[in-house]
Order: sequence, then structure tokens, then C-alpha cells
Amino acid sequence: MAEEVLDDALAKGAGGHYQSFVAEDGESTAIGWVCFGPTPCTVGTFDIYWLVVAPQKQHCGIGASLIQYATELIKRRNGRMIVVETSGNARYLSTRQFYEKMDYCEAGRVKDFYAAGDDKVIYAKFI
Repeated sequence: MAEEVLDDALAKGAGGHYQSFVAEDGESTAIGWVCFGPTPCTVGTFDIYWLVVAPQKQHCGIGASLIQYATELIKRRNGRMIVVETSGNARYLSTRQFYEKMDYCEAGRVKDFYAAGDDKVIYAKFI
């Protein structure tokens, strides 16, 4: 699925639905990626579809930089709210803590969404 949204972002550029931005190290190696776009059938709501940082580069501020950059671009497009979803699985605890640190609030939870015992956790932030 990530490949599909990245391909769409590359093919359609700034005018497309999906907007993708990559963080690189000093050697032009991708170490992080954010993909976002307007939420269909809403006014001013955007989804962050993907936020990924290379495991060896996590906890270095790259994810925060990517999400802050996306937030600024969303503001310029008259965004008023950003929504992101993640797993409720214990493996994703640090992901949920990251979003909370970035001032996202848990807005909903769908029990057993991904699998039995693995909820979908929905975070939102008004900007």
C-alpha cells in the first residue's frame, strides 16, 4: 500500500491527492518518509497516511521534523485538522507516545480492528 501512495504522489506531484516527502542523511539515503493528503468528503481535514523513520535513526528528531513539515504544508492548504491511525498493539506503544508528544489526542478506538486484541487507534490534532 505504501508503494501505491508513493507512486501516485510521484506521478501527480503537488497537484495530486497524496503528498510525500523524504528525509535524507548526508549521503542521499532515505531515512524517513511522510505521506499525507486531504481526507475525502471533508472540509479542511487531512490524513497522515504514512510516517516512517529508519529504525537506526529513530529517536533523533526525524519523525518530529517530518510531521512538523507536513503540518506547515497542511496549514498552507487551509487544513484545520490532522488525523492519523495506528495499531493498539503493544509493539506500537512508542508510536502512540510519539503522536501524543506531538500534541495529538486519541480521538477514537476500534476494538479488534487489525486482529483480535489489536485495536485501531485514531489520533487527531486541530491546527
